[in-house]
Amino acid sequence: MVKLILKNIKEVETKFHNQIKSVCKEKEQYYNQLFKKYDKDLTLEVIFDKSSALYKISASLNLKSKKILVLEEDKDVLKALTKLFSELKKVIKKQYELERKDYTYKRKR
Repeated sequence: MVKLILKNIKEVETKFHNQIKSVCKEKEQYYNQLFKKYDKDLTLEVIFDKSSALYKISASLNLKSKKILVLEEDKDVLKALTKLFSELKKVIKKQYELERKDYTYKRKR
């Protein structure tokens, strides 16, 4: 089960809030489907930070082996969010496969 936490969303303009929440909910459902047989309850944290004209968005997911953390910067918040989630997806899939390989290796021995 993946739990979604949005932090500092108040720093983003209110006109983007609904779009951001819908994208994050989609990703939460995707990760719930991916990790439905995972032993540990996971927390997907998305943190927003605005400094002058740049948006810094970071996302983290705590897997069994380590905590995955990805950061993205851009002037457009939605563009940065989509880049962030695509990068996070690549990193998480790679780490998840490593954990599965390690598990099967240990089980065979």
